[in-house]
Amino acid sequence: MYADKEKMFLRQTTLAEIGMAGQEKLQNGKIVIIGCGGLGSAAAVYLAASGIGNIHLVDYDKIDLSNLHRQVFYRRDQVGKSKAKILADYIEQISPFVNISYTEEPISKSNIDQRLSTFSLVVDCTDSLPTKYLLNDYCVLKNKTLVYGSLYKHDGYVSVFNLKSKGAHSAHLRDAFPSAPRNHVPNCSEVGTLNPIVGIIGLMQANEVIKIITETGESLINKILIYNSMENSQFIMKLQPGFSLTELESIYNTNSYFDARCQVQDDSLLIDAEEMKKRIPDDNIRIISVIENEAIPHPFAIDLRIPLSKLEPSKLEPFKEKEVIVICQKGISSYTATQQIKKMFPDIMVYSLKNGIDYY
Repeated sequence: MYADKEKMFLRQTTLAEIGMAGQEKLQNGKIVIIGCGGLGSAAAVYLAASGIGNIHLVDYDKIDLSNLHRQVFYRRDQVGKSKAKILADYIEQISPFVNISYTEEPISKSNIDQRLSTFSLVVDCTDSLPTKYLLNDYCVLKNKTLVYGSLYKHDGYVSVFNLKSKGAHSAHLRDAFPSAPRNHVPNCSEVGTLNPIVGIIGLMQANEVIKIITETGESLINKILIYNSMENSQFIMKLQPGFSLTELESIYNTNSYFDARCQVQDDSLLIDAEEMKKRIPDDNIRIISVIENEAIPHPFAIDLRIPLSKLEPSKLEPFKEKEVIVICQKGISSYTATQQIKKMFPDIMVYSLKNGIDYY
């Protein structure tokens, strides 16, 4: 087994910067990857293949057919199965030298310490803005390093937050963006993305992890690398550490970091596809689409199209006497909109299309 291990990593240990000493550091490395989608699956597979000895995966989601164009380590016959489990099984097949484990639940403020306390290096591969701020704030307060990655359309973002260097910790997410936008920020399922940039950013994150563990190269600290796939260009956004730790503690203590996608939906506010098909001909029903991307087609006629980010429930007063069905792609944005409308008009009959038009 030792000879196999030596041969497997030969091309890597041949590098003067790595060598056998660096490979041993990788073998002793212990990381947690949050999110097993496009970024996380690419990062996890390449880090496992590089010889990281201990990897823990965290993801509550299941494989969807729409994932496969960019989450290339999953297959059609695995649709509906746990991403974390399938990815862990794949890693076990490609490398016998990795201790791989996984958790099938979303990271939240109530469980983050339980899940991450034993890891000093956290890899953020999520597409949830509240979760990104939760991971950032927790890692800063607990002196953990966070390897950050995110996507928006043709742009990808990579950075290393809170890495201790020369006696001080580097900048973090709130040094770049002190607070999350108040308006809804669409993710790639809503605005779309091409698959190469997903792999590129995930592998950039893997590259940063390897450099940190082997203590080689120059880490992406005090800056965010922004890569644009349409122009094949890179831009460095420089950061200056300085966000008040006292303010960060206050934010962490008072913020719920709530994400609607991790919420258990109330059945009384839902309508499934079969029931909706039966009721669409009803003249009393009004259908509102809150899909952000105008290019996405609808499988039926709609009465009003307004992105969730621009939704103002008070303007829906003309619909008060009607039965309203709110739709989106996956039933997440529509559920959020349904809650907002119900709060404004408690007596209105309003429902969110369960699982969205992807399953209609």
